[in-house]
Amino acid sequence: MSSSNLTMWVSSTKPDLDPLSSRASISSPLRNPSSSAHHHRSSLAVRCGLRELRERISSVKNTQKITEAMKLVAAAKVRRAQEAVVSGRPFSETLVEVLYSINEQLTTEDVDVPLTAVRPVKKIALVVITGDRGLCGGFNNQILKKAEARMADLKSLGVDYTIISVGRKGNSYFARRPYIPVDRFLEGGTLPTTKEAQAIADDVFSLFVSEEVDKVELMYTKFVSLVKSDPVIHTLLPLSPKGEICDINGNCVDAAEDELFRLTTKEGKLTVERETVRTPTPSFSPILQFEQDPVQILDALLPLYLNSQILRALQESLASELAARMSAMSNATDNANELKKTLSMAYNRERQAKITGEILEIVAGANALT
Repeated sequence: MSSSNLTMWVSSTKPDLDPLSSRASISSPLRNPSSSAHHHRSSLAVRCGLRELRERISSVKNTQKITEAMKLVAAAKVRRAQEAVVSGRPFSETLVEVLYSINEQLTTEDVDVPLTAVRPVKKIALVVITGDRGLCGGFNNQILKKAEARMADLKSLGVDYTIISVGRKGNSYFARRPYIPVDRFLEGGTLPTTKEAQAIADDVFSLFVSEEVDKVELMYTKFVSLVKSDPVIHTLLPLSPKGEICDINGNCVDAAEDELFRLTTKEGKLTVERETVRTPTPSFSPILQFEQDPVQILDALLPLYLNSQILRALQESLASELAARMSAMSNATDNANELKKTLSMAYNRERQAKITGEILEIVAGANALT
């Protein structure tokens, strides 16, 4: 083969590999056996030059650092949220014991307590607790879909309803839908306090006592584990005289034990250790005598217990939000790592193809001079 023919053959088999140009079309058909979706994403063609690939790899690395940091921050906050739930358990349990003892003394009396009055249900107040921020997967969407389903059920039954929205995400959701009746918008905080719970309790108390609504239901996300949380609906008012919190079907859901999740490192990876904690509560003396009238004690304790249940729901919702954010950031970190590998392989292939093309041109030029 002559040198001129060799030069023509090199140029015809090397399209778009001009050494003065950094643009090329590189396909990266990577295969990940763990997931067909990952295989679909990794098999997409990466079409950009070396400079653009370097910039994309650097951007993905920075994003991975951010998501990893957000994951660790959420993991630390989950622990604090769980401890807040457990530390408030003895107070609630003691209140239950007191309410139960008083109720035993009032079994033969006709007592009129406003918060325990059961009326025909014509209108219901729905307290919907959502998060204040995003980047937590489907956490907010789950509770909002639960609220939409409950509103549809009430509408089919011919029962009116009004919404008390707690949390920025819920506030923005209902504000964009003016056809949904909203009684009040309340902002949540980074850490639930008794002051925030008292604001909600005062609102539902006034609605129920004034007979504007006949029933109050609390909708929040119950913390189950670091990878699972369930949207639940509890009947908040009327309260049970025994101090129990029940769901809309009448089943008692006031559990007596909690499950803690401790984050540790094992073989260089973040793992979870489970620990079931049952809160010890002192036994209530059956011979305890009350100096005041039991009705007065009920009037004082039932609002306090209402406040404690709302605070617990806020704490459960916060723990579920943080766990969902930790899981979402963990998935984002894994996706960023996969994308970085894909881009690095495409970058190496394109750089190798460019170097090979330049070598072929040098060889062809040298042969042309001989």
